Amino acid sequence: MEDVPQPAPEPYSIGERVRVYVAEDDPDRRFHGSECVVVDRFEDSLGGETGRALDRYSYRVRPADGDNPLPVGFRHFDLVPIAENE
Repeated sequence: MEDVPQPAPEPYSIGERVRVYVAEDDPDRRFHGSECVVVDRFEDSLGGETGRALDRYSYRVRPADGDNPLPVGFRHFDLVPIAENE
């Protein structure tokens, strides 16, 4: 059985390296596996509605090797941290 990467237990910070990890049936699956850098972090009320505190965070990211943000944002659970040695 394949290990499924898990999101960070804390909100991501601007400048942090992450990998997009979305399901095959996600509309934004073309970005799955992309190595990115967090450029903006947003908060909304979704965490209060779901009861999961990290659900309130969404992010704008850019490719690690690019300057322009991706055309879509991602929720906290769509991103996994990239280890420093990767």
